[in-house]
Amino acid sequence: MSSPVVTRFAPSPTGFLHIGGGRTALFNWLYARRTGGKMLLRIEDTDRERSTDAAVAAILDGLAWLGLDWDGEAVSQFSRVKRHREVVDELLRRGFAYRCYCTPAELDAMRARAEAEKRPIRYDGSWRDRDPAQAPAGVTPAIRFKAPQIGETIIEDAVQGRVAFPNKDLDDLIILRSDGNPTYNLAVVADDHDMGVTHIIRGVDHLTNAARQTQIYRAMGWDVPLMAHIPLIHGPDGAKLSKRHGALGVEAYRAMGYLPEAMRNYLARLGWSHGDDEIFSTAQMIDWFDLDGIGKSAARFDFAKLENLNGHYIRNTPDDVLLEHFLAFLPHVEGGPELLARIDAAMRAKLLRAMSGLKDRAKTLVDLMNGAKFLFAERPLTLDDKAAQLLNGEGKAANAMSLEAFAQIGERDWIAPRLERELKSLAETRNMKLGKLAQPLRAALTGTSTSPGIFDVLEVLGREESLARIRDHSA
Repeated sequence: MSSPVVTRFAPSPTGFLHIGGGRTALFNWLYARRTGGKMLLRIEDTDRERSTDAAVAAILDGLAWLGLDWDGEAVSQFSRVKRHREVVDELLRRGFAYRCYCTPAELDAMRARAEAEKRPIRYDGSWRDRDPAQAPAGVTPAIRFKAPQIGETIIEDAVQGRVAFPNKDLDDLIILRSDGNPTYNLAVVADDHDMGVTHIIRGVDHLTNAARQTQIYRAMGWDVPLMAHIPLIHGPDGAKLSKRHGALGVEAYRAMGYLPEAMRNYLARLGWSHGDDEIFSTAQMIDWFDLDGIGKSAARFDFAKLENLNGHYIRNTPDDVLLEHFLAFLPHVEGGPELLARIDAAMRAKLLRAMSGLKDRAKTLVDLMNGAKFLFAERPLTLDDKAAQLLNGEGKAANAMSLEAFAQIGERDWIAPRLERELKSLAETRNMKLGKLAQPLRAALTGTSTSPGIFDVLEVLGREESLARIRDHSA
C-alpha cells in the first residue's frame, strides 16, 4: 500500500506572498486535496537578516484570503537548526562531507580566476581530500557536501520529464556555514524528509537545487520525493513577470477588488489546464487537478482575463455572499474604512437590496464600491462632469415633471415596477423618449451618469430620500 501524499508549501518570509507563491501554494493544496493527502506549511526563515514577523503574517494572511488551509501547525525552519546540524554530522561520518578551511580571500581569488578564464564559478575542491591537520590556525571551517564528480544526477520530474545534470557541473556546495548555520539545500532536505513530504511541487527555477538535494537524499540513504517543477509566470509580453505586469503581493489583488474564488480559478489556469475548461468551481478544481495537466511552457499573466473572470464571479455570486465579500474588502482599499464605519443595519439592508443591480455593472469590488457610493452620498450631492451637463435647464425641467409624478406614489407602493410604469406613462403623455427623463433623473439621484437600473436606485434609496434628491436638481 502506497504512503499517503504529503505536499508542502515553503515560502521565505522576506516579503509579501507574491502571485507566483500563491499559485505554488494552490497547486500543492489542490494535489493534496485531490489525493486525500496533506499539505504542510513550512516558513523557511533561516535567513535571519531578511526574515521578518511582518512578512510571516502577510504570508499567512494571503493564504487565508485565498482560502488555502494547511494541515497541522506551520513549522519554522529556523527552529530546526539543531536537527540540521545533526544531519551535517551524519554526512561527515558517512564520508559525504568535509571541512573546508578556505579563507574569504582564497575564495575571492578562486572566483576571479574563473571569471578571467571565462569558466563557471565553482569551488575547486581544494580541501576535498586534504588532511585536516593542514588546517590553518584560527580559521573556523565551513562544511561542504562531497558531491559525486562523475556520471549524472537524474531528476525524473513529473512536469519537466527526465532531466540529467552532469555531476562535473555540480560543485561541492556549503551545507553548514562557518558560523554554524545550515544552508538552504541542506535544511530543505532534512525538513522534507522529517516531515514525510512525498511530493515537492515548486517553481522550475528550483530545478538545479533539485539535483543538489537529490544527491544529499541519496548520501543519507533517504527516499527522494517525487518532484514537479512548474513553469514560471511571465507577463503578457512574454518577459519575466515584474511589478508592471502584476508581480504584486496577494494582498494587492484583494485591495484591487478581486474575489478569492476568482483568483483561485485564474491561478489554477496559469500553467495547468483541464481540456478547454476556463471557469470551474473549487470543487471541480480539486476533482480534476493532476500533475499531468501542468505544462512546461511559461504561463502568461493577463490582467484583462483576470478582470473578466472576476466579473463573471461577481455576477454569479449570491447577493448575500457578495455583500460579505464586499464588507470584508472595504478595510483594504482607500476610502473603504470610512464607508465601512457608516454601514449600520439600515445601510446593510440597502446594500443587499442594491446588490443585484450593482454587480451587473462591476468587474471588481472596487467597481462595486464606486457604484454603491450613491447610497452613502449626502445632500446636496456632488456631481461629476457628465452629471452636471445632464442637469442643465432641460434636465432640471424633466426632473420637475418626474418629481410631480413620483410624489403621488406612497411609501408602500415605492417599488421598481410601479416606479417604472409611472415614468413610462409620463414619457408617453409628454411625447418624450424615456431616456430624456431617466438620464437627468439618474444624475440627480446618484451624482453620476452611470448607475444600476434607475428604478432599482429609486427603490433602494427610498421615497423620501429619492424625492429630496430630485427636488435638489429640478426647475
